[in-house]
Amino acid sequence: MFDIQWEYLFDAGLALKSFPYVIQGLGLTLLISMVGMVIGLVMGLFLALGRMSKYKALRYPARLYISFMRGTPILVFLYILYFGLPVVGIEFSALTSALIGFSLNSAAYIAEIQRSALSSVEKGQWEASTALGMSYWTTMKQVVLPQATRIAIPPLSNVMLDLIKASSLAAVITVPELLHHAKIVGGREFDFMTMYILVAFIYWGVCVCVSFIQDLLEKRYHYVH
Repeated sequence: MFDIQWEYLFDAGLALKSFPYVIQGLGLTLLISMVGMVIGLVMGLFLALGRMSKYKALRYPARLYISFMRGTPILVFLYILYFGLPVVGIEFSALTSALIGFSLNSAAYIAEIQRSALSSVEKGQWEASTALGMSYWTTMKQVVLPQATRIAIPPLSNVMLDLIKASSLAAVITVPELLHHAKIVGGREFDFMTMYILVAFIYWGVCVCVSFIQDLLEKRYHYVH
């Protein structure tokens, strides 16, 4: 019924020839994702604690930040950082803008995951630690966080996967990551479809590796705790 010309859909020869160049962008893709995740974890923990605080001066700003970041597209935020801030005299490189943007954005999602995980730890754990004379931070570090980490691993892994895939948006502000390299080849060879399919498989492979690491972490914390 349909006369599909497969050679126009995917050119295996071009994909193989272009792979070494396209894969050069993987380093920045992973850098953006890892930095966004690490900073997001640190910021997210303090945001989660602020969100759970009994003090309004901590709770309301944390809730406002989380609401704003979760309610605005990361692409818009990247545009503001890279194209908007120079208007007021603040300039960041494309890579710096991407690192800041993804870190600040991921922190909001991670904060809600950490808040949920921390809340799932029984209050009796806190009471027992207090009875033993342990301080708030000692209890958090030695009792609560290890238990909360086990609960948070699956959703945090999803955030990491989302960061890897969303890092492709950095291409719109000229960060030379995977998609940016693929678009350059696609424009030069007049074959964007092959490049898009190639880069899709690369992203898939990276995400499979992250999922494998997630499984290992889940097994480790399952046996430890």
